[in-house]
Amino acid sequence: YVGQEKLRPQTGWQPLAFALDWQRPARHMNSTSYFYNHSSQWRYETVTAQELLSPMADKSRYSGHLIDFNVRAERMGWLPSAPQLGTNPLRIAEAAKQAGMSPVDYTVKSLKDGSIRFAAEQPENGKNHPRNLFIWRSNLLGSSGKGHEYMLKYLLGTENGIQGKDLGKQGGVKPEEVEWKDNGLDGKLDLVVTLDFRLCSTSLYSDIVLPTATWYEK
Repeated sequence: YVGQEKLRPQTGWQPLAFALDWQRPARHMNSTSYFYNHSSQWRYETVTAQELLSPMADKSRYSGHLIDFNVRAERMGWLPSAPQLGTNPLRIAEAAKQAGMSPVDYTVKSLKDGSIRFAAEQPENGKNHPRNLFIWRSNLLGSSGKGHEYMLKYLLGTENGIQGKDLGKQGGVKPEEVEWKDNGLDGKLDLVVTLDFRLCSTSLYSDIVLPTATWYEK
């Protein structure tokens, strides 16, 4: 049952979600980084890397905000992210051809000169966040999601229970690698689709609810 629970949604949606008819295998972003970034929880993060380091570590090497380490990991190729770049990757090959360069050389050059940037460096840019969220077998909004109130505000743009102040208002340590904007971008999602056999709280927040016939089809 546990195997079916975890693998069935992934098996069914992977070919469409990750274009497996073009290239395999796709590198998936971990959900912790995904929701930490796109639900803007990092805007309220007061824990610093220095607090988590070993007493033997050189603290001067670990400056900045926790989300900075995600950006650095993405930049060095250690951590997949979605979206990866602030430019539509489908347009890069065309631009490279017009420049008389290979897609790889063009991308490297553009990253170096700043004409292409990693999406995680500008999370409040309207081009750099998800717009569709499909949920299968998870009561994400209300039960399994960590940071429910931030998801309501920044992903859905609805009433929420956020009580704390963001780093700008409390004078906290701001990121070094991520552009800060005083007003975070609310309501990033345009469409939420849920597949479930019950009317859970996620279904109540969804634009479309697709029913399932039995417990084992949830």
